[in-house]
Formats: sequence, C-alpha cells, structure tokens
Amino acid sequence: MSHIFDWIFSQYEGVPTHIVVLELISVVFALLSVWYSKRENILVYPTGIIATGIATYILLFWGLLGDTLINAYYFVMSIVGWYLWTRKVDETHFVPITKTTTNEKKWSVILFIGTIVFVSVIYLIADKFNVWTAYVDTITTAIFFVGMWLMAKKKLENWTYWIIGNIITVPLYWYKGLIFSSLLYFLLTIIAIYGYKAWKKNLGKSPQTLLK
Repeated sequence: MSHIFDWIFSQYEGVPTHIVVLELISVVFALLSVWYSKRENILVYPTGIIATGIATYILLFWGLLGDTLINAYYFVMSIVGWYLWTRKVDETHFVPITKTTTNEKKWSVILFIGTIVFVSVIYLIADKFNVWTAYVDTITTAIFFVGMWLMAKKKLENWTYWIIGNIITVPLYWYKGLIFSSLLYFLLTIIAIYGYKAWKKNLGKSPQTLLK
C-alpha cells in the first residue's frame, strides 16, 4: 500500500505546494457540490462556485485549455442555475425535475458541436493540438458543457452527460498526473449514477424546499 501512495505523491514532484493544496480544496468542494446536486439541494451552486473558481486557476496552470474553459463556464452557469432553481411554480413549490424536450435535445446537439468548434479554435490559436490529450479534452469539454446546461435547467438527462464525461476524464487526468482530480472524477462517476436514480425517482415533483 505504501508503494501506491509513494507513486501517487511522486506525481507531484516539482509541483508548487500551493497548487497541490488548492487542488485538494477544489476536490472537496466539487464532491460536496455533486452530492448536493444528487439531493436536489441548492447548496450545489455555492460549493460549485468555489470548486470551479479554484479549478479554473489550476487547469490554466497545467495548460488544459478545454478544461479551463469548462470550469469558467461552470462558474457562470452556477450563478444562472442558482437563479433558475430558486424560481417557484406557485407560492410553496419550486421548479421540478423534468425530462428534456425535443427542442432542448436539438439545442444540446448544437451546444455540443458549437463547443467542439470553439475549443478547437482556441487550441489551434494557442498551438496546443500537439498531444492526443488535447483532442480528448475537446470532446469532454463539449460533453460537460451540455451536462451543466441541462443541470441548470433541472433536466434528468444531465446525469447521463456527467457519467460519460467523468468516465473519460478519469484516465485523462491520471495520465496528466492530476491524481487527486482523477480519483475525484472516479467518485463523481459513482455519485452521478446514484444522482440519476435519485432524480428519476423525483421526476415531475415540485419540491417545497431546496435545503435538505
């Protein structure tokens, strides 16, 4: 077991201490955010804002432009989602969980393709399309962009995008040496599966409280 821990921490050799500390803080708040999302708790957004704000800085440091854009986008969408989730359908009930409409599915495809084009342009301008991870990063960025948009709109299918994106991100981050973040995405995949089940169970129900 000690050999495993030695190997994990050896990946951080030469990395500034503050980056490692910030990554751990970001991991904790990201886990809290997804856990609160699973419970349909409004605290998903303040914890998410902290996690993504820190992650944006860390990923920019590592040069993962796609993931940097993801977290900057998450930061903005967390504010939007915070507002949308707190809207009420009547005096005592908040917006319910629903399935995506045909129109929203079309917009999901447009957002997915548009994100790939946008991130590809950024990578080309920065001359970062020199490793295979850049191409994977572009795809996961598009997947997560759609997932975050659907989550802000309280759509059940957002979990499907999170699950797929997380599964791809686990080996990507491990390869890049972001071990704690890789382990985080492994845990997020598990939570996302349970999140899908929990949201499906509450489908169409208008909650009376967003703190539970």
